[in-house]
Amino acid sequence: MPALVLLGAQWGDEGKGKATDLLGGSVDYVVRYQGGNNAGHTVVVGDQKYALHLLPSGILTPECTPVIGNGVVVDPSVLFSELNGLNERGVDTSKLLISGNAHLITSYNVTVDKVTERFLGKRKIGTTGRGIGPTYADKINRVGIRIQDLYDESILTQKVEAALEVKNQLLTKLYNRRAIEAGQVVEELLSYADRLKPYVADTVLVLNQALEQNKVVLFEGGQGTLLDIDHGTYPFVTSSNPTAGGACTGAGVGPTKISRVIGILKAYTTRVGSGPFPTELFDADGDALRRIGGERGVTTGRDRRCGWFDAVIARYATRVNGLTDFFLTKLDVLTGWEEIPVCVAYEIDGKRVEELPYSQTDFHHAKPIYETLPGWSEGITKAKTFEDLPKNAQAYVKALEDMSGAPISAIGVGPGRDETIEINSFLS
Repeated sequence: MPALVLLGAQWGDEGKGKATDLLGGSVDYVVRYQGGNNAGHTVVVGDQKYALHLLPSGILTPECTPVIGNGVVVDPSVLFSELNGLNERGVDTSKLLISGNAHLITSYNVTVDKVTERFLGKRKIGTTGRGIGPTYADKINRVGIRIQDLYDESILTQKVEAALEVKNQLLTKLYNRRAIEAGQVVEELLSYADRLKPYVADTVLVLNQALEQNKVVLFEGGQGTLLDIDHGTYPFVTSSNPTAGGACTGAGVGPTKISRVIGILKAYTTRVGSGPFPTELFDADGDALRRIGGERGVTTGRDRRCGWFDAVIARYATRVNGLTDFFLTKLDVLTGWEEIPVCVAYEIDGKRVEELPYSQTDFHHAKPIYETLPGWSEGITKAKTFEDLPKNAQAYVKALEDMSGAPISAIGVGPGRDETIEINSFLS
């Protein structure tokens, strides 16, 4: 009964799409369990590059059933745009399943997201402006719109009207915007109903039955551990739970069903948006990491902030997720540096701190304490085994493994599907 969770162990953008796609041929179901179209994956298959924003990476593997779970928030216009793009490139998307309990991102959620960020000014969170946060807020406030609501026009109308009662007060009286007509929103949402219907399913039942039949199910998180609403660098976080526990609630599968939890680590560190980032670089090294690593957000198009590897964060991710393995990505980007600093601890108020500080204030003032490891100049994209790597690259990987608290079972040595070294099988 192999159920695996695959998630980001930093601030997201670690290369989860590549890792998911690597496992795709051996996996029966790939499930997105949280987030929305604010989390992008880039997957390279042969000479083709695919940018996925909402769809599970398993959509590119014909034998795999891709699933959007109940914990995801779905913008139907983005969903169909993405499906159309894949269909035009010859990808079969007919096996996609979407939970009827997943919440819909409405046009008013997007409006509220954008005007709120502008209103906050310098205090803005750095959201993508895609309505993700307001949709999750509606869900918690019990005024959200679920996909199943599209098939009862009376209920849909009542829910939209209830949601807009407060939002229109905010839009008109606080933000000086026009009120939104409930009828127009209902009409827009109903326009997606027929096309969505073939994909809608009781995915909780489907996934639990699959596990009972010894099918392999991979749960794919968006964003990363440090963006988790409960365990991340709050308030500079996403509005859902990318950590391993989110897979259970976001897909309706009990924790006793999970057999392995894989954390994706980039060989350095990046993040998008506002918030503290102890190892961030503002020099030529940071520019080089950004350029060589192609560090631009798949969904946002924003340049990513770049810094050296942070072992404190990796240890934290191991703890809060119960990680059993790491998949280390983008090791090839570090080729060419004579020396590579690694953050092993922080200095806070003159004291050495080995673990992620509990206090937001302390983390904001944390200064990285580095150890320097020797670099390598030899290209590694052709490496097929760990022994094929230069000795210094091997030593770097082993050092990161020792510092992070879980074994590194796979290494990405290039962007391609086949440019990966597998040390231990994730499915064994």
